[in-house]
Amino acid sequence: MNPTQVEQKFSDFHEKWIRKLEELFQQLLLAVNVHKRIQSEHVLPPENNNYTALVNKLTTHHKEYYTIKWAAAHVNVVAFFAPVWITPLENSYMWITGWKPSMFLKLLDSLIMQNQHQICTSRGSLVDLSEEQLKNIESLRLKIKNEEGRVEREVERQQVAIADPNMVELAKLVSRTCMNTINIDESGCTMSKVGGLVEVAMKNVMSGLEKVMKMADCVRLKTLKGVLDILSPEQSVHFLAATSLIQIQMRKWGKQRDVNGGEVEVSLENTTTLFN
Repeated sequence: MNPTQVEQKFSDFHEKWIRKLEELFQQLLLAVNVHKRIQSEHVLPPENNNYTALVNKLTTHHKEYYTIKWAAAHVNVVAFFAPVWITPLENSYMWITGWKPSMFLKLLDSLIMQNQHQICTSRGSLVDLSEEQLKNIESLRLKIKNEEGRVEREVERQQVAIADPNMVELAKLVSRTCMNTINIDESGCTMSKVGGLVEVAMKNVMSGLEKVMKMADCVRLKTLKGVLDILSPEQSVHFLAATSLIQIQMRKWGKQRDVNGGEVEVSLENTTTLFN
């Protein structure tokens, strides 16, 4: 099946967006390396503004994604529930058209734990979190968990709504029409009624899908902002580098799997620098 106009345009945008993310990741990686050299050689660190500017670039990049996504989804929201621009591997980890917010909090936990095991005590690292920061992370975790639950309940509500009276009547009318159980005099009126019901039903379904997609996206953006508000600019750079790497690698592994018939070549490029 050929992609729709929305699918083709968003596929092109998504590919460019990922390439830009890779460029920004290299900048994040450079900042991480500079930070490690500063700590090991005891040289003067750069101004926080350097880190802040880089963090702002990443957040702007993510906001652009959702701006374009919402505009495209308003035209064809179904495309985002069966995306043709990502690999099956990436799609298997999707939660309502995107990454699950609590996954990034779990990643933050993993980074903190990993740095602790490496006995890393440098200022600005993810092990150098204050008691207040740790407390705020736990508060954010609870808030995001509740927000995810609210979205999932809305998804369930939308799924159950498929059996509302309009949809039931529509199914009956279509069934009668297909089985030719209506007489000739009724056919014109019935088909007109079916068309009206289909239009109303599909409008409600599309509206519901767009609603839950935006609800989920808002929780994703809240999670990202919440984490970055808690972390210092240096810590934010480490966190964003890790999240970007995972997103980039998942896409590369997904493409390799598609080309190689299910096999994936694991590359440790950039991971040693980032996680050691």
